[in-house]
Amino acid sequence: MKLPRIVRVPKHQKFKYTPRHYDPKKEDLERRIEIAKGQQGNSPEAAKARIKSQLRRGRNSNPRLRKQLVFKSNMLLLGIIVVLVVGLFIMINVYLPEIMG
Repeated sequence: MKLPRIVRVPKHQKFKYTPRHYDPKKEDLERRIEIAKGQQGNSPEAAKARIKSQLRRGRNSNPRLRKQLVFKSNMLLLGIIVVLVVGLFIMINVYLPEIMG
């Protein structure tokens, strides 16, 4: 029979070591897969992710698309200027004689 002890001796602690291996290619692949999964779907978060990636990547990857967008923008600007000039011409012809006379 054992006598009870007043001071307890601590038991030894086991050290569990799990070796890790860092593979940058695998980590990059996993990161790209997560990004692609986040961009799928119709949720607002997926749309934000797609927009963010497009802005980050830029539209310089396709010069033909950029040329089309610049042309569209210039045509819109030209259309707005024409509408404003025609509107100003009409206003001058209609209201200027009333103001002067």
